[in-house]
Amino acid sequence: MILLFCGLSGAGKTTLAKNVANELTELGIRTEIIDGDEYRNEICRDLGFSKADRCENIRRLGFVASRFSAHGIVTIVSAINPYDEMRRELAEKYEHVNIVHIDCQVKKLISRDTKGLYKKAFLPDGHPDKLSNLTGINAQFDVPYAPDLYINTSECTVIQSTSSLLYFILNNLHPADKVEKKVVHNS
Repeated sequence: MILLFCGLSGAGKTTLAKNVANELTELGIRTEIIDGDEYRNEICRDLGFSKADRCENIRRLGFVASRFSAHGIVTIVSAINPYDEMRRELAEKYEHVNIVHIDCQVKKLISRDTKGLYKKAFLPDGHPDKLSNLTGINAQFDVPYAPDLYINTSECTVIQSTSSLLYFILNNLHPADKVEKKVVHNS
């Protein structure tokens, strides 16, 4: 199973990925998180933020996710993933891909601004620190038309959001992803 997250910066993608991975691990289900920020710093550092580079970034993350998923590992791709065409491309190319829209009101994202990106995006034009390609503010974000799961983190708590995601995963888990627990008999 591949969970292909999409959502704006600060919406809670990484937090939800980590929380649900911990829950799944406790249940004996193997899980891997492919964090967009971490992978961009390692295997995607040659890419910028043009549309073509963002698409290539998602293709690479999708390929890595497909390798984990092929071995029965529930794989969460936690990235902004702004383009519907890329999400659909991966869903068509690989098996058991579920698109999960992690949504949050922009006002809430601005108040969170965990990375200082929104502050930079709203600087005046011509300012040397202005960020001119922040997804959802001054760069394109295609809202998913029909995601497999929708979570609004401005309306739900972290616990509620994690529970919704965990419930979805457990109810849609492919049989190959389930781990049977071994029973030890004492003689």
